[in-house]
Amino acid sequence: MSANPTDLLREATTRLERLAADAEAGALDDAIALMVGALDAGGILHAFGTGHSEAFAMEIAGRAGGLIPTNKFSLRDIVMFGDRDVAVLDGEPPLEREPWVVDELMATVTVQPHDVFLIASNSGVNGSIVGTALWAKEHGHPVIAVTSLEHTARVEPKHPSGKRLSEIADVVIDNLAPFGDATLDVSDGVSAGAISSITAAFIAQLLTLGVARTIAARGDTPPMYISANIPGGDEHNSVLVDRYRDRIRRGA
Repeated sequence: MSANPTDLLREATTRLERLAADAEAGALDDAIALMVGALDAGGILHAFGTGHSEAFAMEIAGRAGGLIPTNKFSLRDIVMFGDRDVAVLDGEPPLEREPWVVDELMATVTVQPHDVFLIASNSGVNGSIVGTALWAKEHGHPVIAVTSLEHTARVEPKHPSGKRLSEIADVVIDNLAPFGDATLDVSDGVSAGAISSITAAFIAQLLTLGVARTIAARGDTPPMYISANIPGGDEHNSVLVDRYRDRIRRGA
């Protein structure tokens, strides 16, 4: 296969068009309903991902054009808000594969009964990802997963439960990434054009749009950020942020 910018554009565009078409057909409706239900009940949306899947969480939480009742947490929080030394972040095996990290991580997150978890992982098998999904379910919280169904089916779970993220979640959204994530062959055995971050970011925006549209359609105002870099942005945002002040974390 050739591997030029137009090829990568095609690989991305065909997947984004499929995701948009599926969303139009209602494929994301169950996830959107869980999210709207959480906000209506006073809950918030917790977003989590490790490695490059953290990009999904960053698209869900704390950005202009996004929903304000959102919280992103990450593995580094056990250092920033817990008791671990920073050296743990560079340990072997990588922290994202370690099931033990979950209890320490969740001790740093403020969770209330009506909250929903959105968890992204391309492979969907690492210990921290599966463990966090299990923690959420064990504590009565719905889980929305974004993962590659093609990839996760071809790799072994790394969590003692033997489960994959896709086997735990209430709603599973396929990010359409191929096995190995890369889409273009550049030489014998070498590929480029990883796609999961692009499709996951688009899924995050489709979910955000769906929630906002649902709330607006019934005559209510969606709790959305506007850019802090436009006049009145800080004032608009601060009023809504104050409602969730002790529950949402915004890093530098």
